[in-house]
Amino acid sequence: MDTAKSAAAEAVDMKLEVVVIGVADVDRAKAFYTKLGWRLDADFVKGEDFRVVQVTPYHSGASVIFGKNVTATKPGAVDSLVLAVADIDAARAELVARGVAVSEVFHYAGGPFNNAINPPRVSGRDPQGHPYYTFASFQDPDGNGWLLQEVKTRLPGREWAPVLQTADVATLTALLRETAEQHDVHGKAHGEHQWWDWYAPYLSAREQGSSPEAAAAAANHHMEEVLLKV
Repeated sequence: MDTAKSAAAEAVDMKLEVVVIGVADVDRAKAFYTKLGWRLDADFVKGEDFRVVQVTPYHSGASVIFGKNVTATKPGAVDSLVLAVADIDAARAELVARGVAVSEVFHYAGGPFNNAINPPRVSGRDPQGHPYYTFASFQDPDGNGWLLQEVKTRLPGREWAPVLQTADVATLTALLRETAEQHDVHGKAHGEHQWWDWYAPYLSAREQGSSPEAAAAAANHHMEEVLLKV
């Protein structure tokens, strides 16, 4: 195996962007999800045979899409979509206040998502107070299932830490030096441009955890878009 190529592949950002679910009545589903307080991102219609609606849970990086002729997935076929919450009691109370039928708080007898035990769910919080172990559930009008999972503290290694998590002077200096060096490589291969148009996407990508190579690729792509607009 070429370890250099493998490392480069692992450095590429891959963020879960969209989950597609099947619904029988698009307007009913739209009303339900917007009632949850989720942001309505899109509602596009093309003729009588196609419609796509996109909604995003509050502060979520991933969105939910449904519509007409969007997916072959049957209405209600999606189960156990997970919404991480810091306080399950507060999250449950908010959904109830919005008119949603939410289960009581429960934990799995055999640990999270273990449905091998009958019955799998036990009423009440996880008795040991483990993070990730306490849940509540609800369904949309089509029966698509959602789980609230309480995550007060994430386990080590469960978060993509940004490069500038601690933005001290030394870290900023090193990153700016790196950005300047990467920009010099770009500048030799391209014509005149405003340096800040390259610096901004590079720094942004690095802050989000991208490798220098991936950040440079993102900056180069941004520059191509900028130059097309000139």
